[in-house]
Amino acid sequence: MSEGLTIPILIVLILAVAAIIGIRRQRDFKGTERGSEPGTGYHEMQSHYSSGLGGHDTTWRVPRDPQEYARTFVPKGRD
Repeated sequence: MSEGLTIPILIVLILAVAAIIGIRRQRDFKGTERGSEPGTGYHEMQSHYSSGLGGHDTTWRVPRDPQEYARTFVPKGRD
């Protein structure tokens, strides 16, 4: 094999392995989509932060209804 072909062949092999890994991972995650079904009420998310000198706890309420969630991004005074 010519020395000039070694690097291109290695590049092609690396790309092929990367493509195979990508395809397998897509198949492994099929059916495990993130998110939640729309509905009424709210999701509650909590955040806890602590640094050696103090900390902070926060709770966010996010609407389950996609339209209500979208309205939170519209500035007040606009319809």
